[in-house]
Amino acid sequence: MANPLADCVSSLRSSNHLLASSISILDSGVNDFPRLIKVLQTTRHFELLPTSALQTAQADLMASITPEIESLLSRVEAYLDRLARREQALIARYELLEGRLSMSGEDGEAMRRSAAGPGRNSMAADGEGGREALRMKQMRAKKERLAYAVERLALQAQQRERQLRMSVAAQ
Repeated sequence: MANPLADCVSSLRSSNHLLASSISILDSGVNDFPRLIKVLQTTRHFELLPTSALQTAQADLMASITPEIESLLSRVEAYLDRLARREQALIARYELLEGRLSMSGEDGEAMRRSAAGPGRNSMAADGEGGREALRMKQMRAKKERLAYAVERLALQAQQRERQLRMSVAAQ
């Protein structure tokens, strides 16, 4: 009977030795576990999202950005309208001033002629002829002033018409 027990004892010893060997192998694996965690840890460089999540995010982004974009566009349009009106006003002012300059150039020549003329004409003409010439010069100067005033008023009327059209177009 000793033989069957000897076989059991030897089998138990080999199992014990196998178990000790397994424990040492597991111990060496567990000691390296923190390093293995870092080695085996997955890093997601690109995260894949479902299409529905992307569409939802895009819709949310559009909903938040659209009012701001529309506000900025309306501000830009208003500013451009103001610039266009200002440009038209400056053009009208330029035309008005150009008309004034051309009229003042003609007035300046007439004034120079009248300033140089009375001395000569008064010497050449006797009393009534001189008065008549002076009266004619005064009438011409008055005619030029009135023509200038009419032209200025016409340019101002054109400018106001432009402004009115611009304000109606802006509304």
